[in-house]
Amino acid sequence: QLQASGGGLVQAGGFLRLSCAASGRPFGTYTMGWFRQAPGLEREFVAAITSTTGRTYYAESVKGRFTMSPDNAKNTVYLQMNSLKPEDTAVYYCAADNRVTSLSYYRPGRYNYWGQGTQVTVSS
Repeated sequence: QLQASGGGLVQAGGFLRLSCAASGRPFGTYTMGWFRQAPGLEREFVAAITSTTGRTYYAESVKGRFTMSPDNAKNTVYLQMNSLKPEDTAVYYCAADNRVTSLSYYRPGRYNYWGQGTQVTVSS
């Protein structure tokens, strides 16, 4: 079970830190991902840490501004979001799956486990 939190309303240029707490199995063997979905749009990839390589991947639109990091002791992953823009406004979801690899981390359909989503709103 995944529990996402940390969303809110922030002005452009501000920052937020999202958290995704996993209960049950330790997530060290799972690829963890962050996705977002704005109204009327499809769910899109934001960031992921793959279990096979330990590498972190980012969408081009957030590279250099967002940082995803794990805390294995707390079974939690974070998404630090800096220099936020109005176009970052969306519901953010965390996801996990132990079958997702470095070839499929960006595909939401590959993840079986999803958090409930947390709203991020960036005002201009």
